[in-house]
Amino acid sequence: MKNVLIADDYKILRKGLTYTINTTNTFRVTAEASDGNEAYSIIENQDIDVAIMDISMPPGESGLVTIKRIHDYHPEVKQIVLSMHEEPEYINTALANGALSYILKSSPEQELLNALDRADIDKSYIDSNIIMTENDYESIQKQQDEPDDKKSLDELNFVNLSRREREVLPLICLGFSNQEIAEKLFVTRKTIEAHKTNIMKKLGFNSRRELLHFAMQHHLIDF
Repeated sequence: MKNVLIADDYKILRKGLTYTINTTNTFRVTAEASDGNEAYSIIENQDIDVAIMDISMPPGESGLVTIKRIHDYHPEVKQIVLSMHEEPEYINTALANGALSYILKSSPEQELLNALDRADIDKSYIDSNIIMTENDYESIQKQQDEPDDKKSLDELNFVNLSRREREVLPLICLGFSNQEIAEKLFVTRKTIEAHKTNIMKKLGFNSRRELLHFAMQHHLIDF
């Protein structure tokens, strides 16, 4: 039996998906998350085989960023995007960031079950209601193959952030105090202060306003 994580900010949707998935003979929902940071934390600490990820889970880190973070540090976890977004830019970015499959929330549940079956054999699946052109596939491949020296300075600096710093960044942008962030992440306030200092230094910023502008410009957070 494969362990599944559902990450979506709507509890009623998570419950409905859990019922559907648990009727299969191969998959079992063992964890739920309401935002990207919680999803990543669960994957860090639990045995998860497949993660069903929403893209928009405000307020907090963009689901697209979480997908990339999971792919970078836990590539063994198969990620299926389940989203309301049908725009090519979302689909292309999600797949380029490491998602194995992309399913629309407006589609019948069989589309998600198809994606799960494909994930079981490490194969991708695109919702049958999505039309992918040859240019779309070329765009995805280009993003996946793009060398670091071709990326912008801002992107390179973001890559230099540690896993914990990437987790702290959206919480700073959302206005949480050092103490509030410390309580959320179960660490000390001094640890958060150190992370904040390192984030500012690595990105070359002097204020939260600059950091917020950077995060919004690069779609790192959802409000």
